[in-house]
Amino acid sequence: MHEKHQPPAGSGLPPPTFRLMPPIPPQRRHIRSQRHRERRRVAPPARPATQQLRLWLADRSARRTIGIGLVLTLLLWPVLVWLFTLGMGHLSGSHMAGRQPYEKPKPSFDIEMVDDLTPTPPPPPERFVETNPDAPENTPDKTRNTGAQNQQAAQEVPTPDGKSDTPALEGKKDMDVTQIVSGRLAPPTPPESAPPPPSEAAPAQAAAPVPSAPREQIPLSGDQEITGESETGYGMRKAEDIGKPPTPNATEHVTGRPDAPDAPIVAQDAQPQIDPRRPQPRPRVNKNVRPAIFAENKFGTSNIGAIAFDAKWSNYAQYLQRLIDTVQVQWERILDNTRTFPPTGTKVTVKFRLEATKGAVSEIIDTESNGGSQAESQCKSAITDRSPYGAWTEDMVAILGESQELTFTFYYGTP
Repeated sequence: MHEKHQPPAGSGLPPPTFRLMPPIPPQRRHIRSQRHRERRRVAPPARPATQQLRLWLADRSARRTIGIGLVLTLLLWPVLVWLFTLGMGHLSGSHMAGRQPYEKPKPSFDIEMVDDLTPTPPPPPERFVETNPDAPENTPDKTRNTGAQNQQAAQEVPTPDGKSDTPALEGKKDMDVTQIVSGRLAPPTPPESAPPPPSEAAPAQAAAPVPSAPREQIPLSGDQEITGESETGYGMRKAEDIGKPPTPNATEHVTGRPDAPDAPIVAQDAQPQIDPRRPQPRPRVNKNVRPAIFAENKFGTSNIGAIAFDAKWSNYAQYLQRLIDTVQVQWERILDNTRTFPPTGTKVTVKFRLEATKGAVSEIIDTESNGGSQAESQCKSAITDRSPYGAWTEDMVAILGESQELTFTFYYGTP
């Protein structure tokens, strides 16, 4: 269906024409749009790569272009490399003019000894022990014990497979003591005088015997030998009947009186008579060691001998042993001169500082006691009364410093 409209008069334009299409049914419209989409999705078939290369090489102009490119590349590449090398050499020569040529440094190694950064653990502290003065002098192979004498661990009854540096002892448990022998440091008691004679009158001494004629001795017949002076001669025994009975144990004939008394027998080195009612005291052997409190030790040593520690001598141990003995003697003197005595079981601990210059006690740091102020005063006096104890040696100062804190524990009776 066509419709025509006339343009306005005087415009000079052709009349426009409009075409009107009939409306498309909905079903056809859907089919058409679907076909259009399918037609757009389908791409033209691609040619294989080998076919494309074959078509491209079939063209002469393409082959000529490739050949010219390869020839130019082979000719120009070495020229460009040579020009680049020449330029770099020129630039480096002008830049380094007036300077020393560069030389590659030779490798060098500096070796420096550095201490081991791993901290070395400090050696275990030496342990002071009170040695046995009766044990033989013997230096141990290896021990951390130090004492006033070189000794090796030993005991009278060995412990099977025992390897301890301390002899086996029966004593108190949980006691930190290092004594193995006990004695007394006080001066030995002088021996008591001989007991006085009994109160009864002693019998009068017998008068010295008056010399008299010897008693007649008649030997048994045939016991007398008669020999001459000749060594090659013969001897004989004379048997003569005297008519008197023989004297017992007589070896030769002695002329004398038959009724003369026997000669008195004088004993040589006669022992003095002892009155059984007044016996003399038994002699005592006092070891020159202080009274001891033993600590229990079940593990001993297999060495047999006088009881002893494993210990090495040192100036420090000898000095400390002398100090301990001095305090012990002074403490016993104080106790002997006092009228009151702390109860048995009293324990006093005194901590003090000892200076190296003269070995003087500079201060009492602390005191602990379960027996009252009297016991504390006695123990502190035992330490300070005999101060100073002597200057330290150089090796002691090097190890201990200018002063040292010491702790002494005093026991009144058996703990």
